[in-house]
Amino acid sequence: MPPHHFDFAQDAIDLARRSAEWVGLRYSSETTSSRCVRNDMPEKNETSSDAGAMCEVLVDGHFGYAATADTSLLGLQRAFERAISTTGTTSAYKAHRFTPAQRPASVGSYQSSSDKALGSTSLAEITDCLRTASAAMKGSDLLVNRSARAMTIQTRLAYFSSNGAAIEQNFEMVNIDLAATAAKGLESQTRTWSHTAQQGGEVFERARWTTEAQRIAAEALELLAAENCPTGTMDLILMPDQMMLQIHESIGHPLELDRILGDERNYAGWSFVKPADFGSLRYGSALMNVSFDPGVRHEFASYAFDDGGNPAKRELLIEGGMLRRGLGALESQVRSGLPGVANFRSASWNRAPIDRMANLNLEPGTSTLDELIAQVEDGVLMTTNRSWSIDDYRNKFQFGCERGQRIRNGKLGAVLRNPNYRGVTVDFWSRLAGVGKDTVAYGTPYCGKGEPSQVIRVGHASPPCLFQDVQVFGGAA
Repeated sequence: MPPHHFDFAQDAIDLARRSAEWVGLRYSSETTSSRCVRNDMPEKNETSSDAGAMCEVLVDGHFGYAATADTSLLGLQRAFERAISTTGTTSAYKAHRFTPAQRPASVGSYQSSSDKALGSTSLAEITDCLRTASAAMKGSDLLVNRSARAMTIQTRLAYFSSNGAAIEQNFEMVNIDLAATAAKGLESQTRTWSHTAQQGGEVFERARWTTEAQRIAAEALELLAAENCPTGTMDLILMPDQMMLQIHESIGHPLELDRILGDERNYAGWSFVKPADFGSLRYGSALMNVSFDPGVRHEFASYAFDDGGNPAKRELLIEGGMLRRGLGALESQVRSGLPGVANFRSASWNRAPIDRMANLNLEPGTSTLDELIAQVEDGVLMTTNRSWSIDDYRNKFQFGCERGQRIRNGKLGAVLRNPNYRGVTVDFWSRLAGVGKDTVAYGTPYCGKGEPSQVIRVGHASPPCLFQDVQVFGGAA
């Protein structure tokens, strides 16, 4: 965003402050580049930019917003006037009387941790890496689709307020996906690999992409000849790339305080968690420890301050299986009387912040993967999500994976296709019987929530995990 825009911030805030109890101004500028190569041919090559400002006011104890792409002083002034007018009208229907205490006067900055600047790799070099990966997946006429995708995101945020907040945060993010689909007759199988969606630019490694591309192509072919996953109650080991979704859907969303308060019920649903459950609900086994940690180097949703100016810090949400804290920002905390975190986050300059996940991680245990496998007499190891279904209360779920492997008497056996499992959240996590020590961080840029819709980035780190006596089944999920 042009630096001179900052010069207007204080003038616009001073003018709006005459009619409001508190005033905030958040600038956002984002550039996204997407590249895709399919079957060795470039298919997508685009770059988009978006910029604007969100003007926020507190009038009669009620927060309100107005967004504008016109960041001149006159444009900001008009947006503030609109925000003050609509907020004053709707304040009669407010759910809670807020104060400026819900907007800390924080001062500071953040820059994505990186050993190599994202801009130091040209778009041509990125496309060349993608073509190399696509070519590495060749080798059989049964491989009917080979794709490689890369998305780079550069985001600049600046936040100012009438009570003295002054924050700048700069993010550089990368998301890489490779996919190979093999087909024979009516059967098709797809294997994918995603570079752990991350902050920082140290991801364009041609040798690693080639290795992973060759592996997933071979595994897609292998799955064509594999047997279906058996059906029954048995032990289950989930690898970190599937644990990412398990954490996201059955821990992250149900612990969002705005869901628990009912704010999301018309769109994204409620939660089975009740306010009285904090401090009393045993969410899982004693091996279950889950943290909110926006300070992890390179993890996708790291930051120093949320979009309300609250300093972000690590907090344990679940400790020894006991539910301790929710995913709720200062507004939800004061409304509910429950402990929360700094997760007031917006997806764009024209969206108001709401309670969102950030980096939500399952803390590592002490076991190697081999030690987890050795504990299993009869079970399946599953990796890489391919389908998911969970109810509006984030309680009953059914997930499918790309690849399974049979475990008998502590040994890995035959590869299985179409592996799936189902469960109920608290019962499932109570079956957690082993936690690995080697954590891998994954992420996604596509977590959706809110009205109007907001799609935001989240990160999830986890080791492999062992669950006992889970309902496993084969076939299409």
